[in-house]
Amino acid sequence: MNEEISFILEEAEESMRNAFEHLEREFQKIRAGKANPAMLDGVRVEYYGTMSPLDQIANINTPDPRQIIVQPWEKSMLSPIEKAIMAANLGFNPQNNGEVLRINVPPLTEERRRDLVKKAKTELENAKVTIRNVRRAGIDAGKKLEKEGVPEDEVKLLEKEMQTLTDTYSEKADKLFELKEKDIMTV
Repeated sequence: MNEEISFILEEAEESMRNAFEHLEREFQKIRAGKANPAMLDGVRVEYYGTMSPLDQIANINTPDPRQIIVQPWEKSMLSPIEKAIMAANLGFNPQNNGEVLRINVPPLTEERRRDLVKKAKTELENAKVTIRNVRRAGIDAGKKLEKEGVPEDEVKLLEKEMQTLTDTYSEKADKLFELKEKDIMTV
């Protein structure tokens, strides 16, 4: 196989893998009723003049499925962390006991579960669009190579391989969505 075509395929596979991994990370942020430290991933706290991710200034754990404990490494950070969690608009109401912040994760209502499934479906569609765009870019690059003299059968092989990659990653994304949907809808 032509070196340029191999390179196009490698680049495409890496891009599709990145889209899939991004989908996994986005799904981790969507809570399924169980407490998970990843729920606080987007929270940033002002720490000595710099906006820092919460997990870099505090220990975050889940002692049970309904509670998240945030233990800052410096007690003086309790109040700023509490304000940052409230400002992140995650629907959490942290309780400050002077040592740690306790966040009780409320059980999800049926309506909220459906909203979360819709959000997950949107993330799935975004990932699939990215995967399809990568396929199209790869096929376009192959057609450009064909005009530069690469044999037509090698370009056809590239198109076939691009479709196989697209199908593989789309299928993986669908399976991941099915698991997430089941996780969200399980009471």
